[in-house]
Amino acid sequence: MQKFAYGLGMLANNLQAAAVGALPIILNLGLKMDPRLVGLLGSIPRLFDAFIDPVIGHISDNTRTRWGRRRPLIFWGAILSGIIFALMWQLYPGHTQMFYFWVFLCASIIFFTAYAIFSIPLVGYGYELTADYHERTRLQGFSNIMGQVAWLLCPFFYLFIYNKNIFPGEFGAVKGARTLAIMIGVSIIVLGVMPALFTKESMRLPPRDSEGALKSAITFFKRFIATWKSVPFLKLCLATFLVFNGYQLGASFTFYNMTYYLFDGDTARASQLNLWFGITSSLATFAVIWLTTLVSAKIGKRRTFCIMTSLSLLGFVAKWFTYNPAHPYMLLLSAPLISFGIGSLFTVVGAMVADVCDLDELKTGERREGMYGAIYWWMVKLGMAAAALIFGYLLNATGFDVALKTAQSARTLYLMRACDCGIPLVASAIAIWAVLTYGLTEARAREIRVELEKRRGKSSG
Repeated sequence: MQKFAYGLGMLANNLQAAAVGALPIILNLGLKMDPRLVGLLGSIPRLFDAFIDPVIGHISDNTRTRWGRRRPLIFWGAILSGIIFALMWQLYPGHTQMFYFWVFLCASIIFFTAYAIFSIPLVGYGYELTADYHERTRLQGFSNIMGQVAWLLCPFFYLFIYNKNIFPGEFGAVKGARTLAIMIGVSIIVLGVMPALFTKESMRLPPRDSEGALKSAITFFKRFIATWKSVPFLKLCLATFLVFNGYQLGASFTFYNMTYYLFDGDTARASQLNLWFGITSSLATFAVIWLTTLVSAKIGKRRTFCIMTSLSLLGFVAKWFTYNPAHPYMLLLSAPLISFGIGSLFTVVGAMVADVCDLDELKTGERREGMYGAIYWWMVKLGMAAAALIFGYLLNATGFDVALKTAQSARTLYLMRACDCGIPLVASAIAIWAVLTYGLTEARAREIRVELEKRRGKSSG
């Protein structure tokens, strides 16, 4: 029951991430905002979010209530983020661009704060729900499978808001977005409170004296810096940064390649293939997560990561050869192999971060899952922002010019495919090296658990 309740929380978490990435298209296509303003609305709140995450992590680690450290924050964070998400999309035609910009910017900053209050304690909670080495992988795998449902639903958001039968008229899609936002907001609240209501925190810390503002700030910065000194943790961050953001950066070129290389500028046909590519990838990811949990229990987390990521390397090679204008749907053959890397990443590495938290407690005597989770996802978000920035420069470097439409040069088409397949391939290969030198083996992780249980005066389980 606890595992299922936590999985529902991860579904709420991913639902927010998927929706907040999918709906901004309405600002441009529905409310006619300048794409540059929409871009700023996508980047400024995320930069704010990245810097507030460690603060929320620190608060989560040091909260002391009768209900535990994480659960109160998860409960109220789910309610706040669900309400604010529903409200922030209640935009109506007839206002100026700058009106939409400032209203949505303020709402977004408030939303990402509420989202952090929910998501950072939730991630840290997952690191401490079980002390068993392999059960940690099973927990991460199960919760990631449930969370993956949000990404499977994401392509259907557009089908809903652009349904002319339900939302007719020039601004029908804007009304569709307002309606969908309310539905998603309610879902966030209902699903998000489940971990707070139906799980029990096993990590009970003794009460401590309250600190003044200055001392609390000094403690925060000391712990923030100390987290960056964990070499195994930094290698996990590096591996995640490379695999996830290498994948994101490469995938940014995929729709361009579908449109201009496979379909000679036909965006309608490219959109259809892109939909099927996304669905195929999502379904394959379900299977990969399940397979990852099984394999990890047999051969360990580090080997599993290296094998799964290596299979994704084959997928990126296959993607190069399945870009075939004569048979465009051959591209779908590469999707399952590519999914091995991104599908196994957060299952295995999430469980490995939990082991790092044990190592940290052995050295410092403190449980800081919130801080580790915050910095881990801070790296992911920083990478996403970097990928978005680098993509624009790389696209220009290929020679792509939207004014040329279907007359893109052969060199441009070649370089766009090279970025699509080559960037994630190289990044994933470096990530494999990082994890191979990670150092925290299963035997060492079990030794650490034994030492911790002795220190706490408990029998090792």
